[in-house]
Amino acid sequence: MKIVFMGTPEFAVPGLRKLLTSKHEVCAVVTVRDKPAGRGQKMSPSAVKKEAIETGRPVLQPDSLRETGFLESLADFNADLFAVVAFRILPDVVFEMPPKGTVNLHSSLLPKYRGAAPINWAIMNGDRESGVTTFLIEKGVDTGNLLLQRSVGIGPDETAGELHDKLAVAGAELLLQTIDAIQDGIILPRPQQGEVTMAPKITPDICRIDWSRDPEAIRNQVRGLNPYPTAYSFLNGKRIKVHAASVAALSPGMPGEILHADRKTGELIISAGTGSLAILSLQPEGKRAMSSKEFLIGHGIAVGARFGEA
Repeated sequence: MKIVFMGTPEFAVPGLRKLLTSKHEVCAVVTVRDKPAGRGQKMSPSAVKKEAIETGRPVLQPDSLRETGFLESLADFNADLFAVVAFRILPDVVFEMPPKGTVNLHSSLLPKYRGAAPINWAIMNGDRESGVTTFLIEKGVDTGNLLLQRSVGIGPDETAGELHDKLAVAGAELLLQTIDAIQDGIILPRPQQGEVTMAPKITPDICRIDWSRDPEAIRNQVRGLNPYPTAYSFLNGKRIKVHAASVAALSPGMPGEILHADRKTGELIISAGTGSLAILSLQPEGKRAMSSKEFLIGHGIAVGARFGEA
């Protein structure tokens, strides 16, 4: 089949690569405009555009998905199917264009975690299972009829970044399997069933640590926001990003209170909810990420001081 692939970030690249080496023809790629990035703010293409250029595929980068010129160019490819991975919400004039429909790859087991950040929310909620889903796009966000699903386990210490990489690989395989099945006419779309949960965009408020929550909930928040956008708190008026933490055994004090700080061992234990949390890796404002031992050696941290106060 002739396919137009639509996507933007690194998560979409394995799926594009899988299709490029398959029996199908990727006749074009649609992605976002180049954006300024890095310290020099130089214009940088998306990860998907970089891959498309390397393989010589035409790339479309519309400002609006309703632009007349874009729609005409898209129609000229005469694609049988559109494949979408981590892109934008498509208007009906786009997703209704190909005769075989528009397939979306989503990084959850729909209808669980519809929305922008399913990987983060699965880990922040302490789930032990995630997965990938292919479905046919319709007007509602992540509401279309299901095609195929694959479950993927979540390790007890797994971060969002690690799960992201696993799901990108599993999703690429599922996307190709789905498109092969559509071509062979052996797949039957089915309505989504089960409890619907949402995975909204991660905001700064979601990233801020509430030390009145239980230690396990905070630990899940930290790993669910690692490596980006990262959980954070404040200490002595300075923002501190927390990259890794574990549940500790000390009895609680006031929420956010430093219960133990040992420069020799690197133990930094904070009161949280009904227990305590050991900070393992953190990043002071304007500094690089470092271990708790490095942090304690370089900063005058006293027992009794409190995290959480801006």
